[in-house]
Amino acid sequence: MQDDGQEEEIVFYFWSTPNGYKIAIMLEELGAPYRVQFIDLSKGEQFAPSFLLVSPNNRIPAILDPDGPDGQPISIFESGAILQYLGRKFGAFYPTSERAKAEVDQWLFWQVGGLGPMAGQCNYFRSYAPEKIQSAIDRYTTEVARLYGVMEKRLEDRDYLVGAYSIADIASFPWVRNWRSLGQDIRKFPQLERWLDRIAKRPAVIRGLDLKKAEDPRKLA
Repeated sequence: MQDDGQEEEIVFYFWSTPNGYKIAIMLEELGAPYRVQFIDLSKGEQFAPSFLLVSPNNRIPAILDPDGPDGQPISIFESGAILQYLGRKFGAFYPTSERAKAEVDQWLFWQVGGLGPMAGQCNYFRSYAPEKIQSAIDRYTTEVARLYGVMEKRLEDRDYLVGAYSIADIASFPWVRNWRSLGQDIRKFPQLERWLDRIAKRPAVIRGLDLKKAEDPRKLA
């Protein structure tokens, strides 16, 4: 966590899920001052009344920025919205021209509306469902492979999804790095594999992924 001693800290509500790691990576990339509030999903802390004031959908991640756009505190939930907000606030990893912004936005929404939900369902049916439903496993594993193929095609002539490294890459990375648990063989997607390796070596990404579960997360009232 970065803290220059001048700016007020952003409160980051986190648990170690792919969506949580998106924001951990973004905050580290920005060098933004923040402190972590662990939300232990296994203990139901996402349903605490105080957390629901920040994230009414009872999901992580969420942030509380004490220095909002008008100088007043602002809370934001939904990982895509948080990435856009932080990109605008700090002027980084999110372009300002409308053409470039539209390109980033379409890949960001592709991730939050497609890659993330499909990979999440795939992981659930492969690893957590109380009974193995082969048709569901096959459906979602095949769909993740298709989505990886979309990225593979996109990356044939570029290093990142939209020109320079952006919030579109930050959003997609945590859902691709878990390829093993999603029943994928990353070697079948060589461009995607190179993209994954390129991002995984970034110091801020390494720091973001090092944010682990708290040994004894502080409970919310």
